[in-house]
Amino acid sequence: MDKLVIEGGRPLSGSIAIQGAKNAALPIMAASMLASGKFIIEQVPDLLDIQVMLSILRELGCQAEHNEKIVTINTELVHSPHVPETLMRQMRSSIFLMGPLLARFGEAKVYQPGGCAIGERKIDLHLEGLKALGAEIEESGSLIVCRAKQLYGADIHLSFPSVGATENIMMAAVLAKGRTTISNAAREPEIQDLQNFLIAMGANIIGAGTDTITIEGVEQLQPCRYRVIPDRIVTGTMMVAAAVTRGNVTLHNTQPAHLTSLIHVMRRAGVQIIIDNDIIIVSNSGRPKAIERVVTSPYPAFPTDLQSQLMVLLSLADGVSLLKETIFEGRFMHVGELSRMGADIRVDMNIAFIRGVQRLYGATVEATDLRAGAALVIAGLAAKGRTVVEQIHHIDRGYDRIEETLASLGADITRQSTISP
Repeated sequence: MDKLVIEGGRPLSGSIAIQGAKNAALPIMAASMLASGKFIIEQVPDLLDIQVMLSILRELGCQAEHNEKIVTINTELVHSPHVPETLMRQMRSSIFLMGPLLARFGEAKVYQPGGCAIGERKIDLHLEGLKALGAEIEESGSLIVCRAKQLYGADIHLSFPSVGATENIMMAAVLAKGRTTISNAAREPEIQDLQNFLIAMGANIIGAGTDTITIEGVEQLQPCRYRVIPDRIVTGTMMVAAAVTRGNVTLHNTQPAHLTSLIHVMRRAGVQIIIDNDIIIVSNSGRPKAIERVVTSPYPAFPTDLQSQLMVLLSLADGVSLLKETIFEGRFMHVGELSRMGADIRVDMNIAFIRGVQRLYGATVEATDLRAGAALVIAGLAAKGRTVVEQIHHIDRGYDRIEETLASLGADITRQSTISP
């Protein structure tokens, strides 16, 4: 198992380009199953989740390669709508294949997906949406079989604005007969990116980015070439890293409009942020200010995927901050690890009370999930002494060689391999 070893206390300085968005690339790769032919998808980061999706596509019969941030997928020889259980257990985003396979082949066999253990993440809304489009669904243990000779447009209201359900329904509905309307749809930028990709394939769809998406089904879609948007969570992670180390970092290839809530919170904490088109410059020379209350909610509110990183900033702030998590009940598992580094955090149900300390101290800590792992790396950068972050396969799911990125900004961080006996 690999681990990251960090000698803290160095301000980050310099400039980097932000990787493409994992959470946009994965549904886009799944959507390639909607048409026969060769797709070229640009700005795709080299991540474990991307490699798992490529493995799944190959198992289904695709030719799928990843080279120099470009994914090439040829879907002409797909021979199976059955996604292997072993691969589905490795990544939650594998569930995105359900809608495209059902729409193109009339059948999809999938399993309950895996992913980070951050709380209950049901797929009920995915299944309800596909049923509304006319699918028959059978469940046997973890196996889920969806069948439909023809999907038909429907009015679908989501009881919660689920990103995954919104995207799965969108992908199924583009080949359905008639009009589909998704109300209370999720509004995340990654959904807008999926819409733009589907339009590039020939789909008739509008409304992504609002709470109502309308789709007029078409008979056939075509392959296309497409460039994925920058990753807003990686951008936010690097912004916080610059701030906690009291550094000065320039981030290229960003979309600041996707990070309005984080930018607002960080400015309230006293961090200087300059925006110039797709460039964000973050600098901080002193101790951050405490923030009275931050609440995670669906986009465009503060993202749950940046909650753990922000907690590191607030743990070093002057005063007491309150951070409320409303999306995932298991999203505070990093608190114990931060406490071992000297943070003063008390959790009551889904609220963290954070009393800022002058300094964090290096320790050996464990990444329990993707974003918690990123937070621990940030904490290690700011801490006095050596921090060892273990179980970093979680981090590799969402950050493309995070140690190389941070080292290019002056961090003393190395990846070390532990050979099992």
